Amino acid sequence: MAKGDAKVPAKKTSQADVEAFLERARLTPAQIIPGQRGRLLFAMDATASRGPTWDMAARIQGEMFHETAALGGLEIQLAFYRGFGEFKASRWTADENALLRQMTSVFCLAGATQIGKVLSHAVNETKKKKINALVFVGDCFEEDIDHAGKIAGELGLMGVPAFMFHEGGDPIAAFAFQQIAKLTNGAYCQFDSNSAQVLKDLLSAVAVYAAGGRPALEDMARKRGGEVLKLVHQVITKDR
Repeated sequence: MAKGDAKVPAKKTSQADVEAFLERARLTPAQIIPGQRGRLLFAMDATASRGPTWDMAARIQGEMFHETAALGGLEIQLAFYRGFGEFKASRWTADENALLRQMTSVFCLAGATQIGKVLSHAVNETKKKKINALVFVGDCFEEDIDHAGKIAGELGLMGVPAFMFHEGGDPIAAFAFQQIAKLTNGAYCQFDSNSAQVLKDLLSAVAVYAAGGRPALEDMARKRGGEVLKLVHQVITKDR
């Protein structure tokens, strides 16, 4: 997040917001190939303002693997940007400990957003081998929305939904993230720094979606209820 930007008070994530996100996810088609692990690209903003949430995500990332074990497992690639144009992506892994080591080795560094690079990377990766979902966690957008929208549209045509997790209340980021979610047939959810459980539940739900598609997500919602059931209700409202 750039220095000098005024902070807008974060809107606390409501039960209705989570329900809407889950519903949107439930209605998003996933192309699952029997016998193959689902593939999820997990991308995060690692600029200076992201430190606390990066640590939160590192603590809860294991849940994504645990929730998908019975569905055949999940392969995750970690991607992040920070500093002066730095963008990195890890190898694909099905080992939660390997992902944790990768996440805990990264420190956040001041710089501008590079969400366009995240989207382009997702396009390039799915050309090599199908990605079932992109998850992005960030709080700011400092780029050309039309350029990002063009790449997001290409990703949508390739059948890769982007699930955009927005921390805080920045209105420019909210607009951009919502546009990217819409163009990829994904979903948008806003949360705050006190929403660790919400983030945990929603990341787990998207991981289940990536590994087992809509039926697996619906089954998870029926069993869990609560926050997961709510995420299964936002994905619908965008199609209306």
